[in-house]
Amino acid sequence: MKTAVLVGLLCLMAVAYADDELKINKLQIGVKTRVKDCVQKSRKGDQLHMHYTGTLLDGTEFDSSRTRNQEFTFTLGQGMVIKGWDQGLLNMCVGERRILTIPPHLGYGERGAPPKIPANAVLKFDVELMKIDRDGEEL
Repeated sequence: MKTAVLVGLLCLMAVAYADDELKINKLQIGVKTRVKDCVQKSRKGDQLHMHYTGTLLDGTEFDSSRTRNQEFTFTLGQGMVIKGWDQGLLNMCVGERRILTIPPHLGYGERGAPPKIPANAVLKFDVELMKIDRDGEEL
């Protein structure tokens, strides 16, 4: 009897989790740390230096630049990263920290990124902008 109850609860949790994933269909941007006196905001074409931690909705971590203690560098708006990043990191200030909740169609979609990211996964990223390089100058 206890096993049946446990299995039932696990099934309900799985359905609730899957239901949460289905409800997220737009990029969500939350500001975790705001920057006072922001001089420059990120824009397309900027080279960004980021720290990030990526998790699934259940909290499972799949990647982190912080763990490696190595910033991730890329050019914004050039398709070098998932669409959720190209959109969610616009107008960001150096020192700002955001939480991006990225629906599957702006992440890895139906293919996922096996083995750590399943198909149709909603992704959460805790991102921090460390530096902006614009046309060869540091900002």
